[in-house]
Amino acid sequence: MGRGSGRVPYARLAAFYLLYFGSLGAFMPYWGPYLRALGFGPAAIGELTAVIMVTKVIAPNLWGWIADHTGRRLAVVRLTGLAATGVFVALLWVRDYWGILWVLAGFSFFWNAALPQFEAVTLNHLGRDSHRYSQIRLWGSVGFILTVVFLGRLFDGEGIHWLPAAVSLLLAGMALSTLFVPEDRVRYPEQGGPALWQVLHNASVAGLFLAFFLAQASHGAYYAFYSVYLETFGYTRDVIGVLWGLGVLVEILVFVLMHRWLPRYGAGRLLVFALGATVVRWILVGAGVRHPMVLVLAQTLHAASFGLVHACAIHMVHRIFPGRLQGRGQALYSSLSFGLGGAVGSLVSGHIWTELDPQWIYYTAALMAFLGLAAAWWAVRRGGWDEGALEEAETWEGLP
Repeated sequence: MGRGSGRVPYARLAAFYLLYFGSLGAFMPYWGPYLRALGFGPAAIGELTAVIMVTKVIAPNLWGWIADHTGRRLAVVRLTGLAATGVFVALLWVRDYWGILWVLAGFSFFWNAALPQFEAVTLNHLGRDSHRYSQIRLWGSVGFILTVVFLGRLFDGEGIHWLPAAVSLLLAGMALSTLFVPEDRVRYPEQGGPALWQVLHNASVAGLFLAFFLAQASHGAYYAFYSVYLETFGYTRDVIGVLWGLGVLVEILVFVLMHRWLPRYGAGRLLVFALGATVVRWILVGAGVRHPMVLVLAQTLHAASFGLVHACAIHMVHRIFPGRLQGRGQALYSSLSFGLGGAVGSLVSGHIWTELDPQWIYYTAALMAFLGLAAAWWAVRRGGWDEGALEEAETWEGLP
């Protein structure tokens, strides 16, 4: 596998993550309450959140194919970032269900494409130091915390109708930041290497992707309904913002330490541990919603359920998909986990809330996470992912 040349542009790469996840921190925690303020019910909120995930099933793979075949990965990031910003601005005026749905579909078609390709750009800049990815990615968590806490206070005082404007400004900053990122200069041979279907035919790889899908499906109840769920039980938006921020704060700790943990414990062991902690987290959120300290404890487990799972997944996918498959590999991970998984989780949660009880959406999430744990345990046992193979392998043929 090739490696980047020259010094890693740490600050410029970090700026993209800061603003990208800053926009996510502005959008995701307050999207449900914003839709609720417009008069939409739980089922509609679930659907209008799921549409963002549904486009992630298709868009990253399409743009990943374009990036891999043209070699213009950073150009794809710049184009999709600018287009996403331009489309999202329409939400300053659009208020009806179908109008919002179509704007979100257009916005997320571009927005969901930018991050997977930028992940490949970052990892190529890092070269053989790819295990240090988390030290750059942690700035995304910083951006998330800053916006979720600041906007929680703003929306409590000024009203949540400011949400589209706040997100639009952050998206514009993200698009602008891509202009200052240099090309990674990694070049791959035109021929050689495995085909995509050969990589996916590996049973342990399929098991890992099933685990990634179920992990993110379990988060559907969190991303679509956590804020609405807490409002239902009397928590203020200020407190809700602090709880979201706490989750991401402990996530940063994982990203700071991940470059030490990966070589020491192996991505497989860490992934299994993280999914076990995810099961516990959702049970606590469902059963302990009336007890603030239980919610605080549950939020600290975000370090495992998202931070540790995501860091392991990015590391594994980067090793599994070599050379010109990198863009499609990251896109496939994004589309199957955050896309299809997130969409399934959001839709299921919305209808369970309507038909049963709000707390049951988190018990269902715990079940999804448990199934993901089983899939990860099987894949790790079958493929030997916990024996350090990922850290040493440089070609697909060397992987389990």
